[in-house]
Amino acid sequence: GIQELVLTTNGSQLQRYAGPLREAGVRRLNISLDTLRDDRFKAITRIGELAGVLRGIDAATAAGFRRTKLNTVMMRGVNDDEFVDLVRYAVARELDISFIEEMPLGDVGHGRGNTYFSSEECRELLGRHFPLVPSDESTGGPARYWRIPGETSRIGFISPHSHNFCDSCNRVRVTARGELYPCLGQNDAIDLLPMLREREDDEALRAAVAG
Repeated sequence: GIQELVLTTNGSQLQRYAGPLREAGVRRLNISLDTLRDDRFKAITRIGELAGVLRGIDAATAAGFRRTKLNTVMMRGVNDDEFVDLVRYAVARELDISFIEEMPLGDVGHGRGNTYFSSEECRELLGRHFPLVPSDESTGGPARYWRIPGETSRIGFISPHSHNFCDSCNRVRVTARGELYPCLGQNDAIDLLPMLREREDDEALRAAVAG
């Protein structure tokens, strides 16, 4: 019953694995990219190498992936001066891009409330540089899309803070360690690996996930 297999990745190993992922049946990629500046990239990811991720994005296109989407978390005072450049980067490569509101979750000491940047602010900022036209397109998720006339790229906004969409959320995520997260805003996870290793039947798995 799976309609589409999509991988969300930081892109660090994509240059190596884009081809095999495509052959394995993955049909779309979401790639996290919060900045195009190497120094900022290292600061945000702590260990990441921007050049490798950018090569991975090009490798994904060469492997046949289409409608690849960049995910950019908006952070005031961190990357809000790059939103226009990120859109230009996406448009030049016929990629989609979604700007995601940072949720003020977790320890208050993290200061996320101070870096919160709303979708509306971002849309207004981008509107000064691009003629954004609203679109009713959907990729099955929470993003609301806008188009730039004459371009193939879609500009999306995911707004969990300003436009809560919990009631219509249809996403669950499985990590590389086999943990299933029904919601990224909560710490609750279901450890699927023990059940899979014990060869639980489908009904047992469904009950675990539903419970």
